[in-house]
Order: sequence, then C-alpha cells, then structure tokens
Amino acid sequence: MDVVTAPRPGEVSTPAQMIAASQEPATPPESRLIMPVQSFRSWKDADRRKPAAPRAWKTPWLKRLFVFGGGLALTGYGAWEMYNVVSVSRTTSLQYVLLVLFTINFSWIALAFTSAVLGFLGLIFARSRTAYADTLQHRTVVVMPIYNESTARTFAALAAIRESVEATGLGSHFDYFIVSDTTNPDVWVAEERAFLALRERLGPDARVYYRHRPKNHHRKAGNIADFVTRWGGHYEHMVVLDADSLMTGTCIVRLAAAMEADPDAGIIQSLPLIINRNTFFARLQQFAARVYGPVIATGLAMWSGRDGNYWGHNAIIRTRAFADHCGLPDLKGKPPFGGHVLSHDFVEAALIRRAGWAVYMLPDLTGSYEESPPSLIDVSVRDRRWCQGNLQHSRIIGAKGFVAPTRQHFATGIMGYLASPFWLLQLVVGILIVLQVSYARPEYFTSEFTLFPVWPRFDPERALNLFALTMAILLAPKLFGLLLTLFDSKLRRAGGGAIRLVISAVIEVLFSAFFAPIMMLIQSGSVFQILLGRDTGWNPQRRDDGSIPLKDIIRRHRMHTLLGLVTGISAFLIATSLFAWMSPTIVGLVLAIPLSWASGQLAIGLWLKRRKLLFTPEESEPPAVAQRANALQAEFAAAGYDDADGLRALHADPALRDAHEAMLPEAAPRRRGEIEPERAVAQAKLVDAETIDDAAIWLKPKERMVVLHDRALVALLASLPAGRPAG
Repeated sequence: MDVVTAPRPGEVSTPAQMIAASQEPATPPESRLIMPVQSFRSWKDADRRKPAAPRAWKTPWLKRLFVFGGGLALTGYGAWEMYNVVSVSRTTSLQYVLLVLFTINFSWIALAFTSAVLGFLGLIFARSRTAYADTLQHRTVVVMPIYNESTARTFAALAAIRESVEATGLGSHFDYFIVSDTTNPDVWVAEERAFLALRERLGPDARVYYRHRPKNHHRKAGNIADFVTRWGGHYEHMVVLDADSLMTGTCIVRLAAAMEADPDAGIIQSLPLIINRNTFFARLQQFAARVYGPVIATGLAMWSGRDGNYWGHNAIIRTRAFADHCGLPDLKGKPPFGGHVLSHDFVEAALIRRAGWAVYMLPDLTGSYEESPPSLIDVSVRDRRWCQGNLQHSRIIGAKGFVAPTRQHFATGIMGYLASPFWLLQLVVGILIVLQVSYARPEYFTSEFTLFPVWPRFDPERALNLFALTMAILLAPKLFGLLLTLFDSKLRRAGGGAIRLVISAVIEVLFSAFFAPIMMLIQSGSVFQILLGRDTGWNPQRRDDGSIPLKDIIRRHRMHTLLGLVTGISAFLIATSLFAWMSPTIVGLVLAIPLSWASGQLAIGLWLKRRKLLFTPEESEPPAVAQRANALQAEFAAAGYDDADGLRALHADPALRDAHEAMLPEAAPRRRGEIEPERAVAQAKLVDAETIDDAAIWLKPKERMVVLHDRALVALLASLPAGRPAG
C-alpha cells in the first residue's frame, strides 16, 4: 500500500496525493443528536438539573450587591443632583422630561462604572485560576462556521490553530470541522479547493472535515445546529470559532480541561483580544479592547459568576447539553422582531443556564484572539444586525425559567442600543428648553395665581459639577485599564512605554468622543428603522484592511454633516453657552465625512504603528499562532483559489469535480411535472453552450449555484469543450 506524504509549502502535489485527498470522505460518519425546539412560554423548575458539584456553585451575592446597589445609589445621587439643577424655580414639563432622560442615561454609565470598579479591584488582587493541563479524557471538535469568507484567511487560521494544538501533545483529542453556509458559487468552489489542499498538506491523519449546507436556514445558529444534530454525538465538547477567530493550542486545551474539571459547566467563554488590525479606526478598537477590555470583562465575570453570557465564538460548549436545551424556536411574526433569532448566542446561554448548566467566563485565560471591522462604516453595517438582534431580545427577556442575571444580560444588550436614541432625545429636549428660555413669550402661568411667569431656570454651579461627575464615571473604566497597564512593567514596555501609552489613551479618548455622535445617529437610525419594521438581512462582513470609496463615505454621512452644521449654527444663534455645551457633538457630526474617511485609512494606522502609538503588547511580541496564520494565508492566497472562476476551476480539474460531487448531499426526489425554473434555465444554457466560456458568461450566480448542487448538471458542464476548434 502506497504511503501518501503531505507536500511542503510551495511543493506541487503529486497525483497520488490529490486523489487521496479527494477520495477521503469530507465528513466523518454521522452521529446524530436530537435537538428539540425549546419554548419561551413554558418551563417547569423540576426540569432543571441538580448541580453535580453543589459546593463549587457559589453565587457572588456581595459582588452583585456592590455593582447593582452601587449603581442604583449613584443613579439616585445623579438624579437628585439633576433635579436640583432644574428646580431652582418652578419646574416645567420639558425640564421633567430632561430629568427622566438624564436618569436613564446616567443609570447606564453608573452600572458600567461600578462593574469596572469591581473588575479593577479583581485584577489588582487577581490570582490566575486557569491551570495548564497535560492530559485530557474526552474528544473535542473545533468548529468554524463560514459564510462567503476569504478562503485564504479562514483555512490558514484553522491550519494554524491545528498546528498549535498539535504542539501541545494532545492533538489526538481534537477534530476540526469547517461548516459552510456560503451562497457565492465561486467562494464555494474555492472553499473546496482550499479544503482539499489543506488535507493534502496534513496527510492521512488530518482530522479536518468540511461540510457545505445547501440552504443557510437560520443563518449561523442553524449552521451550528445542523452540525450538532448530524455529528455532535462524536464529541463531548465543541469549541466554536468565528471566521476571524484565532486561538492558541494552549488556550483550547485549557478550555477543554476546565470543562472536564467542572461537571456542571455548559459554556465556558474566553476573552478574545483584537489583533492584526492596522487601519486607524481598527487600531483605536484594538487598543481600547486590549487596555480597557480586561477591566470590563473581569468585572462582568465576577458579578455574573456561573450565570454568565456567551458571545458566540471563542468558547467551549458541552455538546449534548447544547443539543438538549439550545434548539431555538422561531419568534411569531415577521422580521425584524419575528422570525429566526438573530443574536442567538445570548439566547443559547440563557437556555442552557435555565436547564441547570453553568455559563461563565475565564477572563484570565490568554491566547484567544479575533479581528475587528476596518472602518466606521464596516462597524455600522455589523452594528445594524446586532442592533436588530438585541432589540429582538425584548420578546425573549421575559421567558419562563430564566434566572435574573440572564435577564440582566438581555437588558444590557437592549439598552446598549436604546442609549443612542435616549441620548439624542436628551440633546433635543435640552435645545428645546434653551429655545423656550430665549424666544418663548411670557404667556404661561401655573394653575395657581402668581404675579410672574414660570421660566425654566438652572443652577449653573450644580450643572457643572454634575457634568464633571458624569464625565468622571464615563472615563473611569478607561483610566482603570490604563493604570493597570502602566503598573505592569511587562505590559508597559510591550505597549511602547509609559509616555506612549498615555498619549495613545488621549488619542483614543479624543477620537472616541468625535466618533460617538456619529455612532449615536447611526444607532438611533437603526433603532427607528427596526421599530418601523425594516429587516436588516445578513450580509457578509468585510474584514480586510482598506478604505471605502470616498463617494460611498459622502453618501453615508452627508446627512450627519448637514445635521451637525444646522445644529451648530442654530445653537450658536440661540446661545453661545448652548453651542459650547454641544460642541463635542457638533464637531463630530460636522467632521463626519473626513472622520469616516480617516477611519479606514491604512496609512494613518501604519504611521501610528511605526511610532508605537495605539500599540498593543501583541504587536510588540506577536502571538506565534497569528504569525503562522499570516504566513499560511500568504501561501493559500498565492494558490489563487479566491480569485478563480468556480465553474472554470471545476471544469478544468476532474479530481476536484469528483471530490465536489462526493461532497454533495443526496438529491431529494423530484415529483413528475414539477419543474424548477432556475434549474430548467441553467440546463438550457448548458445545452446551448458550445464551450465552457459560453457557460461561464451566460450562467447567473443563482443558476451557477443550481449547477453546483446538481450532479447531472455538473456532468453536463464537464462535457463542454474547453474552447472552439480552430478554423
């Protein structure tokens, strides 16, 4: 029997290697799990499992009292001070509205502040909890869902992760599964080519599998559910990635060991850090996540305890518990509030926790990474989908059986988007009050007889003190993160030194303030669109560095700029004090177009990087898994899979064509007389085509997908000549 060895980088695969890779099944035999659809309306406490280790199940009541009690006390103080600001004289209706809006917005930042204080104290007195493991008992699968992604990026990342896990010596406990929901025919063929190439590279013990789903029913949640119901029985645990995820082998092994050590754990979430980002806006996010993120995440983990949340990726999940309790129902009605659940991760965490399994985070666990969108517009596109998903949770937050912290996670996600329209309304009410003072005629009196009209008045000294307090608690989490970085000599040196870290923090705070009003209007617009019934859909995320064309930037932000100009001029004409109060918001909106343009500029980001500004420790000492992924990505990109025409590639390569047909699911039987229009058109075009060039030109994207899904049409495609005979 011939032994097939894996080719080295740059080496051409032999025919034996190509045949071996194409003939090996793309997926293992199915081991099915039943995934019943859960109910949000009915639940019995008797159905909740009892903890296997009740002594380890400790609820952090004191930490929750500190966070929520402290947040409530701080909100009460802020509301009282605001009441004193507006009640110098008899208070008007608009001033009461301002008081209510201020209290809502203040409560949001007060809670974030107390949670950050807890995280700050936790990190000061932290002891590393996650130990290294040198043995494992069970099998774990690493699952990467993809949707119209760059194959060079995703397959290189998975290969680098696999190499890192193998280096731990425990690689035999892990399999790797790429589950594709891709709808672009060229990307689909590129994925298959990259998969076969990866199999060739790894040899006979690859343990890497690939599945393409014909219809992306329920999007990512449905993609994962399809995997669990078909192959989940093989694995005790699954590590779920995103398309831009990277994790070290040590991190994955430690997650698996933590799951094995805790019989009550259902989901264990890691804290992913942002890496590999170079545009200006992405570097701002990368710096903020690295310096401030651990404080926020640690505080959240401390008060959540075993009632935590799940962010949809870079986490390990107990497979059978997930199958038993995380089948998502469709919500009644049409999108945006009905239909399938968009932000499925929060809901899956809520359901598995309801069933008696623990959900928690290990923020001290290193080696978990992700990437971020490269520009403000890219963030806003992703944010629109997240906004709809979080507002959709308003129909789920009251579900039967959910524990109180779960409802708090939902409330936090919902308020994260409602905060923008509340802030906008607060600004509008403030402008109306100033207008009322400046231009309203003294014609209104209270119901009681008085000699003088009731004017809205403010206590300027209290107002200034309240503004200072608001800014202090808003910026405190950032200050905590900066202080912890400065006091850690290793992080301080890796971040460019104390002076550069302080300058970077100032840059981040300044530009975050400029970007904030733009995001406020974008998020407010998203909320209003959703309330009016507009569905967002699900577009693939742009992940590569690079700017968006200027004409698109102008189109997206022209109304923001116009609103900023109108607001600025109006505020200045009304009162210079109003203009000064609103100046940060006005400046951000007036400069929306140049700011958005700058956000996606690679040159600006690289200029800052060369000067070690907005610099992170992961740039000073890049993680080995990230370096390896980047090197492999260059190799995969050189193969040109992402640039090729899928039909031509399939036509030119019989081995690829055989592998493609072998990966197709069995076709559903067709009833006589039922004709699918797109298939009929695709078949007619293939019959009429004289060469593969004709077919490639004539077939539209949907027709190409029909051809790729149909073995008979693939055979018809293969029968076409490569070109017309000479003469």
